[in-house]
Amino acid sequence: VQLQASGGGLVQPGGSLRLFCAASGGTRQSTTMSWFRQAPGKEREFVAGIRWTEYYADSVKGRFTISRDNAKNMVYLQMNSLKPEDTANYYCAAGNRLITSTIREGTAYDYWGQGTQVTVSS
Repeated sequence: VQLQASGGGLVQPGGSLRLFCAASGGTRQSTTMSWFRQAPGKEREFVAGIRWTEYYADSVKGRFTISRDNAKNMVYLQMNSLKPEDTANYYCAAGNRLITSTIREGTAYDYWGQGTQVTVSS
């Protein structure tokens, strides 16, 4: 499975961005697809995930929306009301063996894409 993330950029606080993750080879409807992020000097953290339902970190709930198009092998992260603390490198990840209790754990994922940088600044 290969994952290609894109859509990052520079946006002002309160603005919006949409991230894209294109998956090729080996994903299916039951594959868990998620977004993680890592800011300089900080640990990688879970942002949002989707399998049969959606999961969100408390810090983004109500502002971010994850969705997928299985026919196109795409996963999206719509980010609204962006804050400076959302600044990070965002990564998409995929896993075929996750259970609900491990969806927020990066070590549970088998495949990772390269990051796409999101910078929220005025």
